[in-house]
Amino acid sequence: MTQRQKWIGVLMIVSACFLAFTLLAAEKAKEPTIKEFMRAKLNHSQKALEGLALGDFDMISKNSQQMSLLTLAETWQVFQTPDYIEQSKEFRRAVDSMTEAARKKNLDGAALAYVQATTQCIQCHKYVRGIRMASAR
Repeated sequence: MTQRQKWIGVLMIVSACFLAFTLLAAEKAKEPTIKEFMRAKLNHSQKALEGLALGDFDMISKNSQQMSLLTLAETWQVFQTPDYIEQSKEFRRAVDSMTEAARKKNLDGAALAYVQATTQCIQCHKYVRGIRMASAR
């Protein structure tokens, strides 16, 4: 193996490492922060409320489905406690009920499910704040 071939080999290895590092950093940059993630949930919730006010069942369905999908993302899994897992399941049930009611063109059912989802959000955020306050002590 010549000196030139050795340098080409080293250059290829360094380039491959640099590319791998760049791709890994780009992938990490794509992951939303908790704040951004919760903001997305809030935006979908507001759009679902707008759909309820307008009687726009497609808007209700689309945004409640998006909220349900958010609950499956890794970023959603803030804690792995039984209480947090149950809170997540209850929220998902409520937004899935909202989707189903919207598909059936049941505005009252969708509105009730929206209220249940909102109540669940408040309860869960209260729970998370309690855990964070306790761990800060």
